[in-house]
Amino acid sequence: MAEALKNYFTPERLHVIATGIQSVYRPFDVDRFLESTLDETWESLELKDRIYKISASLGAFLPADYEQALGVIDTVVADYGTWPEGIGMFFPAFVELFGQDERHWDLSMAALARYTPHASAEFAVRPFIINHEKRMMAQMYEWSQHESEDVRRLSSEGCRPQLPWAPALTSFKKDPAPILPILEQLKCDPSAYVRKSAANNLNDISKTHPELVVKLATEWYGENKKTDWIVKHGCRTLLKQGNLEVLAIFGYHDAASLKVEDFALGLTSLSIGENMGFTFTLLAQEETKIRLEYGIDYVKANGKRNRKIFQLSESSLKKDESKPYLRKHSFADLSTRKHHPGTHSITLIVNGAERGTLDFELEEAKGTS
Repeated sequence: MAEALKNYFTPERLHVIATGIQSVYRPFDVDRFLESTLDETWESLELKDRIYKISASLGAFLPADYEQALGVIDTVVADYGTWPEGIGMFFPAFVELFGQDERHWDLSMAALARYTPHASAEFAVRPFIINHEKRMMAQMYEWSQHESEDVRRLSSEGCRPQLPWAPALTSFKKDPAPILPILEQLKCDPSAYVRKSAANNLNDISKTHPELVVKLATEWYGENKKTDWIVKHGCRTLLKQGNLEVLAIFGYHDAASLKVEDFALGLTSLSIGENMGFTFTLLAQEETKIRLEYGIDYVKANGKRNRKIFQLSESSLKKDESKPYLRKHSFADLSTRKHHPGTHSITLIVNGAERGTLDFELEEAKGTS
């Protein structure tokens, strides 16, 4: 199993950071910095809190003058190429913690743009949005036209209404209108890195304003391949929900002309850790574009069930063409999903429509009591 992200900042890496700073700012006290960072609270902190802990310790040992402190960091940033990847992700957090005073605005905005190519400032910008929404969103729009793809990506990623591991931007969940000019600016961006962020932002918006995303998707789809990819990826939640308007945009119309035959399970009882195979055949009565998915209704720890949708394929069938399918699904425990014994279900979904459900028993892993 991969090492927990919280353990990225080892004492050895923190020492590299501290000595790197001291090399450009001699008064920096390496030992006291390490002592204040690796205190009795360190082991209980997760990754994000550890980043803030490092940043707070920096504030105690860098120059008290904010502009001078940024000058030290700027010099250190020049050595990023010789440091382990991601080691400077606390520099944007330093700006977030110490640079929100009105008199520091221009310094902080310039610093975030400088640091984000090395360690994304998507979390650091959010307090600025929350506290100064109109001014900060004007800055984000300006960044959406920046020559650097990292800065353009920040303009979208930082204002996602539901960015993972970050506080939700509740005002944008209520009204995402301030985000739309940025997405409009980025919808044809040459960078796949930027386009993915724009699509993720659009997907966030779809969770609270599906009708707005349907409208944008209808207007944007077909403009060019770059925009089409953003629209498709940004509508993934609506597609999984079987939204008929969105399905139609991408050519997945009524599935009535498709017949599902011989839907069956390889096993009706299996243990946690094993794979379950399932088979079915599709027969097209008319030429049809097809989006195939299946849903697993998992038993949760409390005995209730929760559905997770998995995509099988997107394809087309000609009139009177049939195609057999053989697939398998793993019930091995993951860091993101722990399985529980009980009666589960699998549902086949064709163009957003449920076309058959089968129950099966999931038992405790073999060798456990």
